[in-house]
Amino acid sequence: MPIDLRQVAAISGFGGLYKIVKPTRTGVIVESYEENPKTMVAQARHRMSLLDEISIYTTDEEGTVPLAEVFERVHEKYGDNLPLSEKPSNEEYKEFMSEVLPTYDDDRVYVSDMKKLAAWYLILNKYVGFAAAEKEAETAEAETEKPEAKPAKKKK
Repeated sequence: MPIDLRQVAAISGFGGLYKIVKPTRTGVIVESYEENPKTMVAQARHRMSLLDEISIYTTDEEGTVPLAEVFERVHEKYGDNLPLSEKPSNEEYKEFMSEVLPTYDDDRVYVSDMKKLAAWYLILNKYVGFAAAEKEAETAEAETEKPEAKPAKKKK
């Protein structure tokens, strides 16, 4: 079960990722994923993208792979430590991407996209956590597998 990205957003012009807290009349209240979280209102003028709606272009017949699935592949392959140096070159990013998603479309996936992918993965791994997502999925599965309790019959 891939990580749940429905409440995680990237805001154009602002670095990092943001958790959607609640809607307001003029926008959405978001909280940054960082050591000292900052709360702000993202208004209509801010270009906000939910990570759940982002996909990576591929050359296979499907054409794209959801970002959550790509993050899951990175987590399975590398865990907490990405194979990138402190200041990775463009070739390092391309090699990393081809190891994680061999069918990525190198004409439409730019190095800047790969940099965001790596940075976002590190933020999500630190503040959201893939282990927490796995536990939530297991709990949800266990709850759906429990037999339904029949209501007791009322006595007249």
